[in-house]
Amino acid sequence: MQLSPMPATLAERLAWRDEQHFVGREPELEFFDSLLVEEPSHQVVLVHGPGGIGKSTLLREVARRAEKRGYQPTLVEGRELAPVPGEIEHALGDISSVELPLIMFDTYERMSAASGYLRHRLLPSLPARSLVILAGRKPPEPEWFQGGWERLATELELRPFDADDARKLCAAHGLTDVARCDELITWAEGSPLALSLAVASGENLPVDDPNVVRAMIRRLAQTELDGGNLDVAAVAALARCVNARMLRDVLPGVDPEEAEAWLRSRSFAEPLRDGVTLHDLVRRAVRSDLRRRDPERERELRRRIADHLHARATQGEPRLVVDLAELRENSALRWGFGAADSVRYRVDEVREGDTVATAPQVAARSKGGEWWWALTAPFFLQAPGRVCVVRDADENLCGFCISVSPHDAPAVAESDPLLGPWLAHARREHPGAEVMLWRDSIDFTAGEEGDMSSPVLALMNTAAVLRSGLTNPRYSYLPIHRENKVAMEYARAVGAQHIAELDLEVDDHVTECHVIDYGPGGMLARQRATVYAELGLPPPDERARDDSTSGVTITADMVRDALRSLDNPLELAGSPLATGDTPDERAASVRALLADATANAFGEAPDERLLQQIMERGYLDASASHESAALELNVSRATYFRRLRVASQRVADYVLASRAAS
Repeated sequence: MQLSPMPATLAERLAWRDEQHFVGREPELEFFDSLLVEEPSHQVVLVHGPGGIGKSTLLREVARRAEKRGYQPTLVEGRELAPVPGEIEHALGDISSVELPLIMFDTYERMSAASGYLRHRLLPSLPARSLVILAGRKPPEPEWFQGGWERLATELELRPFDADDARKLCAAHGLTDVARCDELITWAEGSPLALSLAVASGENLPVDDPNVVRAMIRRLAQTELDGGNLDVAAVAALARCVNARMLRDVLPGVDPEEAEAWLRSRSFAEPLRDGVTLHDLVRRAVRSDLRRRDPERERELRRRIADHLHARATQGEPRLVVDLAELRENSALRWGFGAADSVRYRVDEVREGDTVATAPQVAARSKGGEWWWALTAPFFLQAPGRVCVVRDADENLCGFCISVSPHDAPAVAESDPLLGPWLAHARREHPGAEVMLWRDSIDFTAGEEGDMSSPVLALMNTAAVLRSGLTNPRYSYLPIHRENKVAMEYARAVGAQHIAELDLEVDDHVTECHVIDYGPGGMLARQRATVYAELGLPPPDERARDDSTSGVTITADMVRDALRSLDNPLELAGSPLATGDTPDERAASVRALLADATANAFGEAPDERLLQQIMERGYLDASASHESAALELNVSRATYFRRLRVASQRVADYVLASRAAS
């Protein structure tokens, strides 16, 4: 047996180790191998995929394979190109003298402005047998498939690793603990970079360890998260979808349109129908970093986002219940409702053949399963609109749920042994209310005891609510199986009441009826109240009642009015914030309240300290003018007043939160 020669230089050792750790991507490698021939089908390949998906790693492996076939690889890193004429040509060198050039442009999104130049001048001048790969985070511009380029160019999207490739990557890094490997695979969600960083951090380190988080941000976001927009990035890390309307409410001192435009311009941002979101890995990393660095700011922003979403949802945008649900952190609650993983799975309509595919899976799940499927099949055949199914990227059926409401239940539901009695109970006990009744919510990817990490159930339950036609359900009837520990935990977490007389027993298999009463504010108010509870705040309705016991509801505007009146004792004494018997006592109580808020409403970071200093000099120091304060703090007048608005809002929020918690 002939051993490979040991690397002679550090560069050779680096390349050798990189090759040893490369796993997966067999279909992509087969495709590139097919191009390393005399008459390839394509000579320009536009590879794209989100940050961390393995584009650079794939390019290095393609270069190694091509070099063995006589090609000369040249890598141009888009981040390293200076903004001067001739930089690309300089990076390529004397490429015209190379017979078989392989030219790879990595981080192409950072040089996409040169795409016209590449198509019209540079690429046409390359040797005839050149192979060009452009790898970036965004899909290629349509111009790459026009004007004759469609005969040479092709698009290749890199997808997340499947479980098999992810396990191979763990093994290549020396991770042998199967349980730990599966935990990291679930967390990484198909990202080779995330998985590699987590494995390399150490087997016993949690995946939200600061070292892993910092490495993730450094590798995925680079320098794009500049200090002036940290709050904007933080909101995008906490909220599922961000737009100017949200930024206007949550960050009142920020220009909302400008902030949204900044987010959209980030290479790790992805457009949504109503706004923009961050790539999930960046989002989770920024969120974890924010919580570690400034937990109070994270809590404050999450509360503001919850208030904003609740207000919009109750004013005619009920679909925002999904965004509200994603703000919650309780894993039991997220198991039953949410849409956090609509990348691996998608909701679909019932198709021909689904009954055939579903029957054996339902029948095999429990004793009496065949009998239960005999009662379930009519819903697929007679009322398919009441069935939500979930499929994976390979079109496999991963689960289904069946739900109805009393006002438009189909005939098959009225005669069903489970739903029939439940519908009668709902009409009798909750006439006129918005009620949803679930007959089934079955996740084929989980065992009989449930799986807290599986997103399938939450995804299809959320889809059922959105498709129900209800704007804000007050009650939900849930079928809970006693042996399903995760479902029982969910029922306890949401405060569902077990209605024993509505249970159904089939061959010693009991389906219990648990009813959730979301309260007068419906599901939307419950979602927001859950966020408040996790933040340690009383429910918003209780907060309003506490403030209104004196007949006056305290608002942020009242706090800002008091700040502007700090040098006027009579106006302070008349403030709704004031306490005490005499005018002097009342004025002094407001000053003390605002001084305490200024001392405690800000964090320790430099930006936070600057906000606090602006508040102190702008309002609490009666001898200072705004102009002199801006001069002393070495900021422009425009920056000073913008930061003063932000600081005022922070103080107002702190006062309101303190009153709510007291």
